[in-house]
Amino acid sequence: MSHSTSLFIELLKRDQRYKAEAYAFVYEALSYAQDILELGKKEQHKPISKEKENPAAIKSSEQNAVTETDFSNHISGQELCKAARDYAITQYGFLAKTVLNSLGIRKTDDIGNIVYNLISIGQMRKAPQDSREDFSNIFDFETTFDETYQIHL
Repeated sequence: MSHSTSLFIELLKRDQRYKAEAYAFVYEALSYAQDILELGKKEQHKPISKEKENPAAIKSSEQNAVTETDFSNHISGQELCKAARDYAITQYGFLAKTVLNSLGIRKTDDIGNIVYNLISIGQMRKAPQDSREDFSNIFDFETTFDETYQIHL
């Protein structure tokens, strides 16, 4: 068993609110956000060095600094929640809320909890400006899933 697999199994034991499939759903929603919705696509930038500073100090700080290129595909918590909503509707239609609820996902805060659980075991990263509150009350599951789904003939 790989180290990441054992960490994931420990995570599932430690936080039993969410099924393993809930974590897979969040990964799929992230992929949907980046690949289909093309969220997080930024022009990559190199760090700007200051000419008058000590070149050795600049090189050292650049090696240790988190740069924009480290998060070139980063999307915000709000964007991930909205992408998860769209992905769930695309995948499960009028059963989206039922499916997500069966996985333990009942509100957008749950998506944030899953993301931060994955961050805790090194399977996702966060930007310095990210926080759990970014996932808080982005939309209401009751109204979003019940009012937005339409059957197209």
